Amino acid sequence: MRSTSRGGGTAKKLLRLSRKKKAPRLEIGWREWVELPALCDRRILAKIDTGAKTSAIHAHRIRELVIDGRPHVEFYIHPVQKQRRPEVHCLAPIHDRRTIKSSNGAEQQRIVILAKLRLGKRERDIELSLANRDDMGFRLLLGRDALRKNVIIHPARSFLLGR
Repeated sequence: MRSTSRGGGTAKKLLRLSRKKKAPRLEIGWREWVELPALCDRRILAKIDTGAKTSAIHAHRIRELVIDGRPHVEFYIHPVQKQRRPEVHCLAPIHDRRTIKSSNGAEQQRIVILAKLRLGKRERDIELSLANRDDMGFRLLLGRDALRKNVIIHPARSFLLGR
């Protein structure tokens, strides 16, 4: 008996497409050197925090302004841990405002911007909340949303992407 269905090769094509090679997973430690090229020309030491949803950067002297009718934020960052110099001036469009709960349970209204994150050789756009992290050990905290695709975190290791 002869089959009346056509396109027997279609199933094979779909199977072949589903086997497309994915990018290898990026393996990182609990802390890594990262770059935010649109904001700063220096690497920043980041703590990887899967308990946090949104990423946060230490920002101070935060000032809102309007440029060409769009809301922007001007702020300064200290990219080097435990040092007040250098101080880097940043300007970015405001992406959102959110109430974010900190690790101690306190809620705070924060400005959120979009930033390009360079993690090793990979780049991705992330949401970054501006926060006063002066009392914290790390200037940059990378949350789950920044890491959700093809990343394996080794919690007992550091600097898998290099120093």
